[in-house]
Amino acid sequence: MKPLLTTTIGAYPKPSYTPVPNWADLGFKEGEALTEKFDYYLASLDNNDDAALDRATQEVVQEQVRLGIDIPTDGEIRREHYIFYHCRHVSGISFEALTPKILRGYWPAQVPTVTGPIHARAPFLVRDWQIAQQVTEKSVKMTLPGPLTVADSLANQYYQTSADFARAWADSLNVEIRRLADAGCHWIQIDEPVFARQVDAALSFGVECLERCFANVPDHVQKVVHICCGYPAGLDDDRGTKADPQAYFHLADSIEDSVVSAVSIEDAHCHNDLTLLERYRKTTIILGTIDIANSEVEPAETIAGRLHDALEHIDAKRLMVAPDCGLVMLPRVLAMQKLSNMVTAANMVRSKINKLA
Repeated sequence: MKPLLTTTIGAYPKPSYTPVPNWADLGFKEGEALTEKFDYYLASLDNNDDAALDRATQEVVQEQVRLGIDIPTDGEIRREHYIFYHCRHVSGISFEALTPKILRGYWPAQVPTVTGPIHARAPFLVRDWQIAQQVTEKSVKMTLPGPLTVADSLANQYYQTSADFARAWADSLNVEIRRLADAGCHWIQIDEPVFARQVDAALSFGVECLERCFANVPDHVQKVVHICCGYPAGLDDDRGTKADPQAYFHLADSIEDSVVSAVSIEDAHCHNDLTLLERYRKTTIILGTIDIANSEVEPAETIAGRLHDALEHIDAKRLMVAPDCGLVMLPRVLAMQKLSNMVTAANMVRSKINKLA
C-alpha cells in the first residue's frame, strides 16, 4: 500500500432526496424513550425507493472519489441507523418488543429485543457493496456493527450472557463477511465503539469475537476494526459522555496480536499520546484527523503537522488518514470541506516523504 492512504469511516451525509432518514436528524436525546422515533423511521422503510437509494449511494461514493479519498465507503446511505439496519436482516430480533435499557453506561432508552437465536438470513450487504463499487475502480470499504457494540445496544432476553449473544452475533457477521469477500470486497470494517467504554469485556471476549467475525476470510481482505470514543450530543455540543481515549493503550496489545489488519482510532477530538502507535508492529493505524462533530474546518497545515508527529512513531506505509468517525452529523458541504483539507494534508506529507526517499 502507498503511504498515508485516505479513507472515510462509514456514514456520510445523505443527499436530500434519500428516502431513509439519518438517525442524527431524528433528534435522539439522552434520557428519551425511543418508541416514537422507531415508529417514524421504521414506517419510512416501508416506502423505500431502491432506485433513489442506489442513486444516492453512487453519488456519495463518486463524491468521495472526487475529493481524493483512496478507500471510500458506501456512506451507509441505506441505513436508518448503523446498528439497527443490520439487525433487521438477521433472525431473532424483535423491533415490536422494545425493552428499557441503559446504553453506553449512561443513556436510558427503549431498544429492540433479542427474543430468539441469532442467525444470518438472505444476503444483503453484497448488493449494497456492488451498487457502490459499480462507480469506481477504487476499493469500496463496507462496515458492519461489531458484537460488543450490538450487545450493548439491544436487550438480550434469549442468551444466557452478553458474551454468548456477542459470539452468536459474531458468527452471523462472519456469514455476511464471507459473502462480501467472495463477491470481491477487499476492505471490511467492524465498528466497535463500545471497546473503548467496556475495556474489560473487550479483552475478555470482544477481541475473540473479532476473530470469529473474520474466521476463514482470505488474507487479501483488509480486516479493519473501528474503535471511536462515541458521538457527542450534537454538532458543536460536547454534552455527550465520550469514552476515555486511554482505553486505546489497554486494548493495543490484544488488537496487535489479533487477526485485525488495521485499527481505526480517534485523534482529532482529543489528541492521543502518540507513543500508542509504537505498540503496533504489524497493524496499520487509521488515524482520525478531523473532528466529526465540530463545525470548525481543520486547516490542511494543522492536519499535516499532526501526521508528521505520528510518523515519528510509525512507518508511513502503516499509517492511514481518516475522520474520527462517521460524518453523519455534519452538513454535506462542511463534510466535503473537511475531507478536502484532510486529503490535501495527506498529499502534502506524502510528497515530502517522496522527496526524502
